[in-house]
Amino acid sequence: IRIKGSRQMGKTSLMARILHHAKQQGYLTVPLSFQSADGDILADLDKLLKWLCVSVGRTFKLENKLADYWDNDLGSKTSCTAYFEEYLLAEIDKPLVLGLDEVDLVFQHPKIASDFFSLLRAWHEYTKISEDWKKLRLLLLTSTEIPILNIHESPFNVGLHIELSEFTIEQVQDLTRRYGLHWNTTKVEQLMALVGGYPYLVQLALYHIARQETTLEQLLQAAPTDYGVYSDHLRRLLWNLEQQQELVD
Repeated sequence: IRIKGSRQMGKTSLMARILHHAKQQGYLTVPLSFQSADGDILADLDKLLKWLCVSVGRTFKLENKLADYWDNDLGSKTSCTAYFEEYLLAEIDKPLVLGLDEVDLVFQHPKIASDFFSLLRAWHEYTKISEDWKKLRLLLLTSTEIPILNIHESPFNVGLHIELSEFTIEQVQDLTRRYGLHWNTTKVEQLMALVGGYPYLVQLALYHIARQETTLEQLLQAAPTDYGVYSDHLRRLLWNLEQQQELVD
């Protein structure tokens, strides 16, 4: 499953719900965020694949056996595949859902990205022919456009693709009811005139209003200021803008 959406559109939340559902079906689950990996790990294929192997193993409290499977003469990709097939997947008797969040970060290193994602594509193909690999389910989360990869080596043109979009007015109305707010269409339209259907911004507003920390009218008035509920969001946009001189100009 490939989930794509802008920042704070709910990708990680959806992954958590999918993994929870998988657990209810008796599957094993491993959520991994590439944001938790050190920068030097993402910049080195060997370190990245070792990080992946050890992180998955630690979830099941399995001993680190990299020394037994890593062979520099065979290369990192083959060694990582052997570690998964002959050790991690061989040790479990249930399907495993591996959720990889923030995989966009790998694209900052094009050579690493090409090798890493071609490996994931190879694993996907293995699930069609190998009993051990049939245990593996991959869940990939991205927020940016995917750079062009070899069509036969990309994991982004196989499986189920889900692209998260903004909430519709009906969905925002449903969310207000879930927060215990009894809003008419006019109030919903007023909020959406400011933030559209952007899930994070809609939810942030409803959260503060439901806690009676503010009213819709007060929130709308303070929204573009330093003391409004969106101040952190606006500061982050400003910081992003200031990093790109051509946009500042």
